[in-house]
Order: sequence, then C-alpha cells, then structure tokens
Amino acid sequence: MNRRQITGFSNPTVKALRALRDKKHRKAAGKFLAEGLRLLTDARECGHLPEVLVMAEGRDPHLLLSALEADVIAAGGEVIETSADILSKITGKDNPQAVCGVFAEFDTSLAALDRSKARIWLVAQALRDPGNLGTMLRTGDAVGAGGLILIDDCADPFSAEAVRASMGAIFTQQVAQARWEEFLPWLRGGSGQLVAASLRNAVPYRGAPYAAPCFIMVGNESRGLPEEYELACDLRVTMPMKGRADSLNAAVAGAVLAYEVLERLGC
Repeated sequence: MNRRQITGFSNPTVKALRALRDKKHRKAAGKFLAEGLRLLTDARECGHLPEVLVMAEGRDPHLLLSALEADVIAAGGEVIETSADILSKITGKDNPQAVCGVFAEFDTSLAALDRSKARIWLVAQALRDPGNLGTMLRTGDAVGAGGLILIDDCADPFSAEAVRASMGAIFTQQVAQARWEEFLPWLRGGSGQLVAASLRNAVPYRGAPYAAPCFIMVGNESRGLPEEYELACDLRVTMPMKGRADSLNAAVAGAVLAYEVLERLGC
C-alpha cells in the first residue's frame, strides 16, 4: 500500500512539498498544492486526483476523506500522514486544514482549448493579483464559461493563493496562458467575438450585440487594457459608474459583463 508516515521536519519529501509554494519550483516540478477537504473533493468529482495526499494525524474521521484516500491509493498515488506542525510547514499556513494534495499542473496551451465547448470564455490581460485570478475562475464556473485565458504576465494560476481563491474552480475551468501575439492569431483562426470593458468608442454593456463564442477580456488592475488590445476587439462596452469611483475591480467587471452576456445569449 502506498502509505507512509513522516515525523521529521528535515525529511526530503517535506522540503520538496514545501518548495511547491514557490513558482520556480512549481514550474520545475510541474506540480502544485491544493489544500482543504472541500477543494480536494471538488477536484475528485471533476476527475482530478492528487498524486500525493498529505493528512494530519489526529484529524477527525470523514467519509469524504476516506473516499478520497481510497481513490488516491487505487490510482497508484501516495498517502502521507504527518503532524499538524509539519503540514503547516508544507502549506505555509499557521492553521492549516487537515489535508492537502499535490496535483500535476494542467496543459495551459491555447491548443488544448476547444472554443466550441462553451458560449462564454473569460480573458485576463496582465492580471497580477492571485485573488482576482481565483475570483475570475469562480465567475467562469458560475456562468458556465469554458475557461480563463491569461494574456501576457499574469499571476500564477497554480499559486496557493489563486487555487484557494478559486474555491475549486481551478478544477472545473480550463486555463490557458499565452502572449497577446499568440492569442490574437489563435482567436482569429476560428469563430469568436472579442469583447472588452473600455471607454474608447464603447457602447453601453446592457443590450450590446454579443455573439457566441464570446471572449470577455479585462485588463490589468491599475492600467486597464493597452490601446492596441482594445482596438483589436470586436466590441467595446462601458458600464455606468454612479459614484466617485471611476472603475470597477477587474474581476468584478468581468463578472458583471459575464452575467450580461449570459443573459443576452440565452445561455
């Protein structure tokens, strides 16, 4: 049985798992951490099992955890039991949940996307906040989007912060990463309407002529979208600002637009 116990902080496995909190080591290993029974259960229900399941000793028994453990072992994965202190060192949290898992990173190439599988897709350019990235994944899940396409230098979708903020949507939404000069030819190589929240020759977002598959693009939290990117869009829409703020949070803007598109397309 692929089960073992770890009792020492200096154990090489602990060091390797802890290193996955760092982007450089995640990329080198091609793996990422996800923490919490609910999130791991969501992953399991979506067909994703951790390669390694780490559980705290003395945890309360739970039917979902038992089912997860059994599936991991059946799939040839490894189950590790350790102390809460060592689990805290692995996750970097003072009060870690009783379980975490190590998953293989997904294929994030544009070639892996099937644009025909959904009528809505989300696109984020230079999104730097992992919380916003996770929120956009949750939004995509909520509106039935096909996934999230990250353009240029965005936060790492496999960071612990982004995975946690996604509330499991990292396992339901496809994620792609590309430069703008890769994305635009890919988009124009098939059907797809590119829509951006903008002030440049924009029409009101309510009732705008959206078409499927609709790719909803938001820009960097502080700078918005570059002019070149906005001009390449098929449709630019604006949302009214009734108060003193001159813009919405990037992830919130994406959510507002996604629900309007959802309504207009009759999804």
